[in-house]
Amino acid sequence: MPNHWLTKTDPETFSWDNLEKEGKTIWDGVRNYQARNNLKNMIKGDRVLIYESNIRPAVVGTGEVIKEYFQDPTTTDTRWVAVEIKAGKKFSNPVLLSEIRKDVLLSEMILLRNSRLSVFPVTLNEFNRINFLGNAHTKKEKIIV
Repeated sequence: MPNHWLTKTDPETFSWDNLEKEGKTIWDGVRNYQARNNLKNMIKGDRVLIYESNIRPAVVGTGEVIKEYFQDPTTTDTRWVAVEIKAGKKFSNPVLLSEIRKDVLLSEMILLRNSRLSVFPVTLNEFNRINFLGNAHTKKEKIIV
């Protein structure tokens, strides 16, 4: 069974639209040891939530790890690694950080406790809940429990 992760990106630098257009990308430039260790724990087939930070913080879609960790090509420092991620599905309704904060089923997410961490695990229940909220087609379906 695959693991589940959340990866953050700055949409001004690399947005969901960039990922969707390219189809896949190297997830590089991570310079935090805890996030780096999380990259090292990703395996091929793991599912990923793509979170755009800054302007309108929200989970905007899903992806999948297609290549396990390797030397980060943006540095010669061997301490830093990257993975390759392919685009999955764009959410019809981005799941805003404000919605995540209000949802009792998401109250234990690392996102809410350690907002500076750019790569971290999510539980299967958290992944499924965000996936549900992101794909709900009516306001009625998006009622927060």
